[in-house]
Amino acid sequence: MSSTSPTPDHGAQPAVTVSDVIKSYGDRRAVDGVSLDVRRGEFFGLLGPNGAGKSTLVEIMEGLRKADSGSVTVFGESPWPRNTGLLPRMGVQTQSSAFFVRQTVHEHLRTVAALFGAKREAVDATLDAVGLGGQHDVRVDNLSGGQRQRLAIASALVHGPELIFLDEPTAALDPEGRRDLWEVLRGLKAEGRTIVYTTHHLDEAEALCDRVGILVAGRLVVTDEPQHLIGTFGATSRLLVPLGRIDEREASSLPGVDGVTVQGGHLVLETRATGRVLAALDPLTGLDGVQTRTPTLEDVYLEITARQTQAPLTANDTNNAISAITANNKEQQA
Repeated sequence: MSSTSPTPDHGAQPAVTVSDVIKSYGDRRAVDGVSLDVRRGEFFGLLGPNGAGKSTLVEIMEGLRKADSGSVTVFGESPWPRNTGLLPRMGVQTQSSAFFVRQTVHEHLRTVAALFGAKREAVDATLDAVGLGGQHDVRVDNLSGGQRQRLAIASALVHGPELIFLDEPTAALDPEGRRDLWEVLRGLKAEGRTIVYTTHHLDEAEALCDRVGILVAGRLVVTDEPQHLIGTFGATSRLLVPLGRIDEREASSLPGVDGVTVQGGHLVLETRATGRVLAALDPLTGLDGVQTRTPTLEDVYLEITARQTQAPLTANDTNNAISAITANNKEQQA
């Protein structure tokens, strides 16, 4: 990859600004009034169910698709109509990347690098970084699905772009491949590059992203840091107590317990006040063998998307809900 390392500057003009963007296909509004900023040097994740509008929104940011209304700027310039001046500054990996299938892996990436004027030595470094260092002479049409995914990512990175768009980059990768790519992405982030990223792997978003935005039915319902979302949106912790220590009725009456279920060989106590429940449980059963499961971004995501499905909220409704839950959590923990 390029040795040029942009310096992050969160106080500068955002890398990407999206203002009230709308995109419809027939009667279906795929993107419904979305506004957001992606800061320079930020790792920003777009999350949402299938059909939520993630790929459409990213393609509008990239200049691959025209919005019906609203505006998008990338480094202060409009990406549409196709802005060739922005192309060397952006790297794009889509869900359906195109390849020179009759070339070898090395030939393909050399071709892509040449199109951007990248140095030849960047080809070997990028192939090594994505785990294709041993596949130089393999023809592209003989690669597995996971290897093609790695090559698509290499094609987005080889010219050392400042802004990188990755649309479900780990979808075809095995667990080891996913973790290897995480390290590549962390390295790019450390160099100050800006990454816009869609994924269905919530553990991945929690581990990598500075901020996430959750799209539901084309609407951006919340944008925040993963850990702040986890801490404020009301997702519960779970205490797993071996069966036989305490019965369900007694467990339900403990201060701070919101619900009790039986799962496998455990009684599962849901709570937003873990310390209070443990303090009440200790004199009754002891804490040996009691396991604590803290909430994750996936818990929050499922709660948010479930609420939206049941009764769609405006952005103000969501912010009000977060504020109310935060106040309630502080009261319970007092």
